[in-house]
Amino acid sequence: MTHPLPEPARPSPAGRRTIPIRAAAPGETPATCPYCGVGCGVLIEHDGTRITGVRGDPAHPANFGRLCTKGATLHLSAGHDTRLLYPEYRARRGEARTRIGWDAAIDVAAQRFADVIAEHGPDAVAFYISGQLLTEDYYVFNKAMKGLIGSNNVDTNSRLCMSSAVAAYKATLGADAPPCCYEDFDHADTILIAGANPAWAHPVAFRRIEEARARRPGMKIVVVDPRRTDTAAMADLHLAILPGTDIWLFDAMLHVLLRDGLADEAWIAAHTEGFEALRAHVHGVSPAVAAAVCGVAAEDIVTAARWWGEAPAALSLWCQGLNQSTHGTHNGAALIALSLATGKIGRPGCGPFSLTGQPNAMGGREVGGLANLLPAHRDLANPAHRAEVARLWGVDSVPSEPGLTAVELFRAAREGRVKAIWIACTNPAQSMPEQALVHEALAACDFVVLQEAFAGTETAAFADLVLPAAAWGEKEGTVTNSERRISRVRAAVPAPGEARADWRIVCDFARALAPRIGKPQAAAMFAYASAQAIFAEHVASTAGRDLDITGLDYSLLEGEGPQQWPFPAGAAVDGADAAARARLYADGRFATPNGRARFVVPARALTAEKTGVRYPLALTSGRLRDQWHGMSRSGKVARLYGHADEARIELHPQELARRGLVDGDLVKVSSRHGELVLRVAAASALRHGMAFVGMHWGRRALNSAGINLLFGGACDPLSKQPELKHAAVRIEPVELPNRMLVVRAERPGRTAAEEAALLSPWLERFAYASLALAGRDTPAVVMRVAHDRPIPAGWLAELDALLGLEGDGVLSYADPARGISKRALIEDGRLVGLRLTGETAAAGWLSEAVVERRDAAALRPWLLAPLATPPTGDAGRGRVVCNCLNVSEADIAAAIAAGAGVRDFDALQARLRCGTSCGSCVPEIRRMLAEGS
Repeated sequence: MTHPLPEPARPSPAGRRTIPIRAAAPGETPATCPYCGVGCGVLIEHDGTRITGVRGDPAHPANFGRLCTKGATLHLSAGHDTRLLYPEYRARRGEARTRIGWDAAIDVAAQRFADVIAEHGPDAVAFYISGQLLTEDYYVFNKAMKGLIGSNNVDTNSRLCMSSAVAAYKATLGADAPPCCYEDFDHADTILIAGANPAWAHPVAFRRIEEARARRPGMKIVVVDPRRTDTAAMADLHLAILPGTDIWLFDAMLHVLLRDGLADEAWIAAHTEGFEALRAHVHGVSPAVAAAVCGVAAEDIVTAARWWGEAPAALSLWCQGLNQSTHGTHNGAALIALSLATGKIGRPGCGPFSLTGQPNAMGGREVGGLANLLPAHRDLANPAHRAEVARLWGVDSVPSEPGLTAVELFRAAREGRVKAIWIACTNPAQSMPEQALVHEALAACDFVVLQEAFAGTETAAFADLVLPAAAWGEKEGTVTNSERRISRVRAAVPAPGEARADWRIVCDFARALAPRIGKPQAAAMFAYASAQAIFAEHVASTAGRDLDITGLDYSLLEGEGPQQWPFPAGAAVDGADAAARARLYADGRFATPNGRARFVVPARALTAEKTGVRYPLALTSGRLRDQWHGMSRSGKVARLYGHADEARIELHPQELARRGLVDGDLVKVSSRHGELVLRVAAASALRHGMAFVGMHWGRRALNSAGINLLFGGACDPLSKQPELKHAAVRIEPVELPNRMLVVRAERPGRTAAEEAALLSPWLERFAYASLALAGRDTPAVVMRVAHDRPIPAGWLAELDALLGLEGDGVLSYADPARGISKRALIEDGRLVGLRLTGETAAAGWLSEAVVERRDAAALRPWLLAPLATPPTGDAGRGRVVCNCLNVSEADIAAAIAAGAGVRDFDALQARLRCGTSCGSCVPEIRRMLAEGS
């Protein structure tokens, strides 16, 4: 179901937006989008048992009705196919898991954990959880480990994305509290975007930036990124620095601010400390010096610094490009220094704004759900803070030593120090660096519990006990977005099968564990009747803290809408109270003991790995526009593959030419940590000597563990965040002459996602294989194969039986001497299935014919012929640029070539409507127009 995009609310003269109180209609339930940290409001359309559609919530202040391509298709991933429905258990490794009742499952988990704790101590068990849990889920996980078990071994996949930002905020401003808000986009005169591609990763926020610049054309945008991303393409200045050189750039910018008298010395003296040491540090980092390190022009560094210093309001945004580094904390601190040195913080349009990577990474940080944190921003190293938490929870003490962080945790499991691990709502067997080590760790760990909504994730193969969890649309609780705004999430439909809420699973486990570890009275700590009761305890824990939310409860959030913290008792939802909450530190007092912000002298390290003769390419990774993390949810939606349907390693065209490669060739990509085979793609957006691969593809989509095989586990010593933005690699051509293409349209009783799940185990049989969905209203599954020897006839027979490519309606051709075998399935006069083996010249147009279920009559004589172009002369639509309105690259190119007034963006939109919905495709459309003019 689709809906016209509402016109976004416009800023009032004071910069505030008018927000209607309630937008939900009968049959709609307010929730938030489970993807990026923008925290978009979603209205779930349902019939009480089934989610039937979604629309952006026009009342939600994060998005005012807008959704990105992923959010707008949430209903298409809400089916029960590929869901875990019942607990499953295996008593011994090597056996298949079998269904088990919930009571028995909880007893098994409690007893196995208790046995490990009795023999090896509390630090021999661990929780590894997720920034996609709700705040209430996070709270009880944290309480169970730190308050009941007595260990700090609870960490989260937020360690992989946000821990450096947390450490940078605490080091400089005193607390993990982003001081900015989305309204600052409307007021900034200069926006510096570093190590982030919000055009793809935070598209709704990026639309607001584009709108703000359209209203205020004098706004300057500077983007710092080694790639010319869609964000960089719309910048006034793109600084394509070399990987790992961000600190040198920011130090040089500060050098210019001081040299040119653009620093606010009076504000620095009144509100900060430590500046003289930083002044001395940057004295020798001139633009010329930094330019030589960063690989950009010195004049461009000067321009960026002057735009920042001369702007009445300057705002910085950053994300994983800075965070995922062995000096990610100092990257953030060096960027924050630009705001502090100019006093541009706490005012409209000003400040350092960390873009959160996951929908509730902020909520997890608020409840202390990481190995080195305590609830409500308390410090684990502070005895008074530990005592406060112990009193709150009713326990004797909270352990003082930091627990194992993500990379440390899996290393400890491989070494046998962690004997039992509970993983919830995340997929470390795909998402962690050091993939070979992680797989060894999971195999070596005595007992692995997986609490998950989706079947078939890479981690599921290692689990001894699987517990089915409720998913988006089925959960109650709260989340906090990047601008500190807390939203109420309500369940629209019941969870399928026996799936349960995450918080309930944890509480059931904790109550069963307590008597087994000699703490029977502690079971009462988890006697919550509802998520609301957990939230109330979390609220109480924040009293007097920087994130005090003692004025919030579920009824206020439901009646008045999402609210920013702090929100202490007695606070008002509007007026001066709300205006004061929008931005922190307006009074120049910070969350440090003396109230002064701190300058940090940053390290001058570069990347953990160096390129050289053996590994000459600098590989980076990041998000694709239309997919999310490991694709367990977004990967169920066929149309989200329209923009990128296969993992590819991108290189500059001249890098391909130097190696005798062309777009589409297969290569072996090797690093010091692993190797895999990928298809190459030419990308002029990359610098020479660089390569890029999307982060999403894992073993369910490839015949390998994916791109994280290539990344090592080197971490920032302060934040413990791994360097997932750089690895030194080489590429080599591979000779895999035996090709196969399989395409099968969705059929009654089996969705395309279920078809893909059946095919996924086949991938490992081949030297190269990839799996994707395709189509829109009629989804299909597509498997591409390249092998080093002829594919055995027995395998082909198995595959044909699995996909129904046999019996009546099947056209077949075989030439055993040449290793060619082909099959085409026609049903009701439509082409619905295809297998080409040994010769695949027609793969492109025949795939489209299956996906579009074209009439087979005209194609029938040519279905098995070796034709690279369709006999009808139709070149096909190719890649989809505008996913919302199904406008392809070919559609846009044809309109530009035809002219007819389509020479500017507005005219093209008027003709094709592309880019008029979520707007994620707008930068690419503008680029196509510029190239075609």
